[in-house]
Amino acid sequence: MAAEGEYESILCVKPDVNVYRIPPRASNRSYRAADWKLDTPDWSGRMRITAKGQVAYIKLEDKVSGELFAQAPVKEYPGIAVETVSDSSRYFVLRIQDDNGRSAFIGVGFGDRGDAFDFNVALQDHFKWVKQENEISKSAQLGDSGPKLDLGFKEGQTITLNIGQGKKRDKPRPQSSGGFGLLPPPPGGKIAPPPSSGSSNHNIVPQMGGTATGCLLELDSSNSNTVVQSNPSSDLWGDFSAPASSVPPPSRPQETGNWIQF
Repeated sequence: MAAEGEYESILCVKPDVNVYRIPPRASNRSYRAADWKLDTPDWSGRMRITAKGQVAYIKLEDKVSGELFAQAPVKEYPGIAVETVSDSSRYFVLRIQDDNGRSAFIGVGFGDRGDAFDFNVALQDHFKWVKQENEISKSAQLGDSGPKLDLGFKEGQTITLNIGQGKKRDKPRPQSSGGFGLLPPPPGGKIAPPPSSGSSNHNIVPQMGGTATGCLLELDSSNSNTVVQSNPSSDLWGDFSAPASSVPPPSRPQETGNWIQF
């Protein structure tokens, strides 16, 4: 039964419902609405479904005065208090009870399938809420009776936090083989041969041309550079219009004739 002091809520109201006297069920087979006198209902009125605590009440009331005709307390659904019929979705069997605890079974029917659907859904939603409330209360009882996890610090126990004191990592620097880095050679250029052992402060760059001419570069103590051409009038590039077979091969530089003594 509902506890005292709990409020009553309305779950569903349907203005038109018919009540039928049903014959006693002779066997365990389900009820059939075809066995009732559907054309001549025994009573017509309003249905109101209320809930007080975990118990739902299906109340049949007069449309005008609201006087209670019968009520069916429902403690679980589906159950014996509300049963469906096998041949229609608009008719149900209710077990009604009076104040003295006497009970009887009657048939109720709706003229619209939508009203029957709302009646069914209202009961399903209520007892789904009842199931959730029971699960919450059980979990709360298990949580209170179970062992509690102690996450507090023991006596003398401390904890150290390092925040914002990360070590900085130095980026490795490239290691060079010598004291000074070597520059790459200029693009498209050629490296001059090393100077001979006879001259110590002169760099000579020979020119490859049609004649045995050359340019001498002298690096003296005053850091002056002098380029001397032995024959300015000679053509250093050759004749590009002549075929390759007519161009004479370059002569090998002589040992003493190509060097200009200073």
